[in-house]
Amino acid sequence: MKTPMACIYPALDKIIGLNVLKRITCLFALILTACMPIGVVKNELDVIENAAPCKAPEKILVVLLPGAYDKPEDFVRNGFISALRERHIAADVIVPDTHFGYYSAGVVENRLHRDIILPARQKNYSQIWLAGISLGGYGSMLYAQQHGELVDGVFLMAPFLGNRSLIAEIAEAGGVQAWQPGRIEAKDADDPRWFEDKDYDRRFWSWLKSYQARRIENAKHLQIRLGYGTEDRFASSNRLLGTLLPADHVKTVPGGHEWGPWKALWTDFLDRSNFPKCNDALFVESTMSKQP
Repeated sequence: MKTPMACIYPALDKIIGLNVLKRITCLFALILTACMPIGVVKNELDVIENAAPCKAPEKILVVLLPGAYDKPEDFVRNGFISALRERHIAADVIVPDTHFGYYSAGVVENRLHRDIILPARQKNYSQIWLAGISLGGYGSMLYAQQHGELVDGVFLMAPFLGNRSLIAEIAEAGGVQAWQPGRIEAKDADDPRWFEDKDYDRRFWSWLKSYQARRIENAKHLQIRLGYGTEDRFASSNRLLGTLLPADHVKTVPGGHEWGPWKALWTDFLDRSNFPKCNDALFVESTMSKQP
């Protein structure tokens, strides 16, 4: 049996490339062999919350999205929140449990919108950033594709960016700008499941292709920051995305698809961010809570 981290993404490629019946058959086979942890889709996302240790003039929210085999607690365990606090950054943090079940049900964007982003906007946050690892990076971009006007930026750490055959097609065309998406069928609005939409990734990369022009036209357009390990399994697709971004918005570090490089990318992102800092006199004890 394949190891878990070697399992999910080749499987995704096969699912996307097959007809509907075969895709569904493959998906159930993955579930039965415990190759892919689907998880329970709940009425409301489980979250970990960590409040800023001070009240700053600007209210900032950072939403961390885990990878396919990760839990919200893994961000805590690997020092992502402590790295933010060590830098006295005045930002609230929410880590939703957006496991693979929400992606396979086609509701990850909807749940982020309903449970996280809209309530945050109602609380008058001046900046909202999504930061995702691997599949969480993909989820960040799917949300930005649908509701980019509601978030100020996304930080992608080694993001999964679609099936390998499409990535190869784009590379063989000479890059994203030279690539032509071709005919893309309209998405069935009544069926949000990603594995039922054969043009899901093609539609996604077509949107990415137009990002550069939108960014140049509007300086306040959604910011995309990208980081990945030079030996990461998704380095080829990440390099393609990097060609659409300013050079200083792309960071590489040695390493593969694992927490060491991701933490290095995270701390670099924090060090280069313009997030407001806490005045030492304003510090209060930070609290951690988890919703049931």
